[in-house]
Amino acid sequence: MIKKTDFLVIGSGIAGLSYALKVAQFGKVTIITKKQIQKTNTALAQGGVAAVFSSIDSFDLHIQDTLASGDGLCNQDVVSMVVKDGPKRIKELVKQGARFNKEGNGEYDFSLGQEGGHSAKRIVYAHDLTGKEIEDTLVKNVENHENITVLEDHIAVNLITFFSSIRSGLVVTQNENICCGAYVLNNKTGEIETFYSGVTLLATGGASKVYLYTSNPDIATGDGIAMAYRAGASVANLEFVQFHPTCLYHPEAKNFLISEAVRGEGAILIDSNGHRFMEEYTPDKELACRDVVARAIDSELKKTGAESVFLDITHKDSEFIKKRFPNIYAKCLEYGIDITKDPIPVVPAAHYMCGGVATDLNGKTDVQRLYAVGETACTGLHGANRLASNSLLEALVYAHRSYKASIEEFNAIGNKITVTMDHWDETGVIDSDEAIVVSHNWDEIRRLMWNYVGIVRSDKRLQRALRRIQNIKEEINEYYWGFKVTSDLIELRNLSTVAELIIKSALLRKESRGLHYNIGYLEKNDQEMLKHTILKKSF
Repeated sequence: MIKKTDFLVIGSGIAGLSYALKVAQFGKVTIITKKQIQKTNTALAQGGVAAVFSSIDSFDLHIQDTLASGDGLCNQDVVSMVVKDGPKRIKELVKQGARFNKEGNGEYDFSLGQEGGHSAKRIVYAHDLTGKEIEDTLVKNVENHENITVLEDHIAVNLITFFSSIRSGLVVTQNENICCGAYVLNNKTGEIETFYSGVTLLATGGASKVYLYTSNPDIATGDGIAMAYRAGASVANLEFVQFHPTCLYHPEAKNFLISEAVRGEGAILIDSNGHRFMEEYTPDKELACRDVVARAIDSELKKTGAESVFLDITHKDSEFIKKRFPNIYAKCLEYGIDITKDPIPVVPAAHYMCGGVATDLNGKTDVQRLYAVGETACTGLHGANRLASNSLLEALVYAHRSYKASIEEFNAIGNKITVTMDHWDETGVIDSDEAIVVSHNWDEIRRLMWNYVGIVRSDKRLQRALRRIQNIKEEINEYYWGFKVTSDLIELRNLSTVAELIIKSALLRKESRGLHYNIGYLEKNDQEMLKHTILKKSF
């Protein structure tokens, strides 16, 4: 049986939930999420949302900071639009119930933090649990909406597309690629279900789990990027992977981030001898953009052979630290680190994908009726490097713009099934008795990417990585078509696809710019610069 929905939302972070709440006014919405609805990258975001609310700040300053961080690759129209629309979207969140730290009695008298790359205090936050506050607010509203159905423990396998050469009875010269739904694995039953939708939105987050060390949860396997690419959508700028400089280094800690806001409040980076080293790399010191700080730490670790550097905020008042960073304080204390007295051991970790599925100013991809928002998308906002706390901002603004555009498209098309929808065929497919293949390849890909396609790259390493990933992909494909599909296999297949796309994109860029640093091309090449790396599957 084909399941019909007006709007199919794949992903349940800030972008997907914001969009779902808005389009639900116009039709039935189905949200697909592969774990529980609140298990998202959004819920882990500590820092906040960048937006202009201060009289000593301005849109122009925020725009300039974003452009500077993006290192020449930002779309200026996108930057201007997102920055200027940001305060409205944050006010919407407040009206929906989100509670941010305030320093006055007015509804929008927010306490404002400062992070690396920002020339003014403009980070709206909820202690150090901003993402959780936003996620909880949106989830509560989604669960109370009669037009929204949430399907947990469901993972999308492939988008369903068709090429049409006839429209409204007329033959058109170019075939159009149209998305009309997705095949989805129900993890509870093990069955593949067929969903037809009028409009499909990809909001599956990033792909940083492609690296061995990451601040992301296990779900960040690039599902939306991989599915969109297989369906014929263009992907862009995937060589720009942001490594967060300060992930907690502890044998028992997994993926725990030490927010950039800690440096914003005065924390300094030191080596094991207590030496402050950032001033040797940049006059901005600890408040430099993330790529600069991550490379500086990487350089220090390679130079000294140490396993970590240290983030030290012990010179600040202990009560201030506990009040400003209650979650970080409590988590570190679990591992025997009292951040009011002890420097925090930190290392860089893969954190955010600045590239993704290429979209226009409304979140539209080049596949009809398919939209992409949040970290899944490449909108042109981030360029070669994301400015801190611009990600939640982008997700809110593009969820709104995608809602506006998709309502127009939905009204023109509706959800009437106009094509033959095939059910998923697993005839003759057997259960796997070689799960070790999945776990081995998963581990190999992540180590390969960390060692050869990490913070510092070379063409030689990239070419070696490409040869190896292509061999791994061939093995995964053979396995994929021979055995029953599982969520682990789906994620592994997506991970290998995104890994290959990152490597190919990195090989195309013959310069060092933003997050892409190649020792064979140490300078930016503005004269003959490849503006954007665009990859598109040929059929």
